[in-house]
Amino acid sequence: MTKIWRETGFVENDPWIVETEEVKPTEQQKPLLDLDAMIAKAEESNDVGLGVLIKPADDVTRLEPYLSRLEIVAVAFPAFNDGRAFSHASLLRQRLGYANELRAVGDVLIDQIPLMLRCGIDSFSVTNETALKRLAENRLPGISHHYQPTARHAEAGPSYSWRRLSTRTA
Repeated sequence: MTKIWRETGFVENDPWIVETEEVKPTEQQKPLLDLDAMIAKAEESNDVGLGVLIKPADDVTRLEPYLSRLEIVAVAFPAFNDGRAFSHASLLRQRLGYANELRAVGDVLIDQIPLMLRCGIDSFSVTNETALKRLAENRLPGISHHYQPTARHAEAGPSYSWRRLSTRTA
């Protein structure tokens, strides 16, 4: 069972589904199109509120002309050891200035969610049983120190953890 989670909790009645040859959206659902299909749809219409699924090998910079028309970008994590979607999320938030919903789909594991949040991902399509249970219990693992700034700043601010000055005097 797939559930959508945000920091505020699980989302009921999320309309977005990954469209495939076998799965088509109903009247109450909206499709997450693959990159080429979304670009083709955007080129042939003036539609806004589009959704796109970015796969690991996709060039996320191709979205730049269409960002204002996108309601959601989903980045795919096909396996726990494929981190290209972290780079896609960082590029979207920091270089391209994408401000709407950014969703992780695929192999979303509980220990990676804090890192995904730091990259700017703000919603998660979760199927992993352990992750679903821990999220339902509000047991998100924490990371207290970070080596680099990202789309979301560490609690101490937007600096490098290892550059923080000591308050000790000599």
